[in-house]
Amino acid sequence: MPGEDFAESLRVVIGETPDLIAVPELPARGVAAGMTGRAMGVLAGLGADLQPAGWRLTGGGGGVDQRRARSLLGQDLDTVEEQLSAASGRYQGFNGTLKLQVAGPWTLAATVERPRGDRILADHGARRDLAQSLAEGVREQLADVARRVPGASLILQVDEPALTAVLTAQIPTASGWGRHRSIYAPEADAALRLFTEAAHAAGARAVLHSCAPDVPVKLIAGAEFDALSFDVTLASGSDEWAEAFDDGMDLWPGVVPSTDTENVKDSALIHRVDAFFERLGFDPESVADRLVVTPTCGLAGASPSWARRALALAQAVGAAR
Repeated sequence: MPGEDFAESLRVVIGETPDLIAVPELPARGVAAGMTGRAMGVLAGLGADLQPAGWRLTGGGGGVDQRRARSLLGQDLDTVEEQLSAASGRYQGFNGTLKLQVAGPWTLAATVERPRGDRILADHGARRDLAQSLAEGVREQLADVARRVPGASLILQVDEPALTAVLTAQIPTASGWGRHRSIYAPEADAALRLFTEAAHAAGARAVLHSCAPDVPVKLIAGAEFDALSFDVTLASGSDEWAEAFDDGMDLWPGVVPSTDTENVKDSALIHRVDAFFERLGFDPESVADRLVVTPTCGLAGASPSWARRALALAQAVGAAR
């Protein structure tokens, strides 16, 4: 979400999408609040600090920026607990759906450095340690939120915008002259599976989100994610998509523009959702109870008014389907 006021952003989310409330991320508050910084605050047993080139793992304890990320996340969850358990209104004794999100292990491996430099992606052991640390931190966070909001049905969203690039050797090395080797599917599956296992052990659903082209649908379904959130304009709609949906993985179509756009109508977005599922060979009416309509990607680059409007559109289109 845009802006720096977490409490206000959460009120907007609660007001516009009451059927599925997401804990907002506000990157405008600084590096500790961005997608990568948020994940650094979730890590269990691994230290990190912020360098001019970005986030880096440390050989020992974490730096001040990692501590800031953890503190900020804790404060935000305090606000979630307060707003959802407010003593007035229909959210008293909240028993709806609450979504948490975390940057996935492959996106982090492609963006965070090892203690001695270069991306974690370059080191098999570091990749494994990062995934295990993050998954353990996610387990702890899910347990914490379950204690704070005991009536909530939880969803864990794993954000993997770099997953396709990692699998296809598109991540540049530190020198910029080469590319990191591609990660083979079994290793990618093993890391992602840690997060579906953590979610399912906590009684939560696991969703992978990627707004990149050529999303590896078969890999994601094989890692036992319950749903895939994606940008409809970048989805091929191939047989793999139909097979994954038919085998039980829900599809969350991203159709609402994530930045300010004029003259966006519910009817056009509904048509876009229906056309996608028709292309897969499914009657849109028959799959309506498995859909969650979303923006195409994050709303941090939108104006506050469009962010509110985008959420309202997603709610309206989802209700219409």
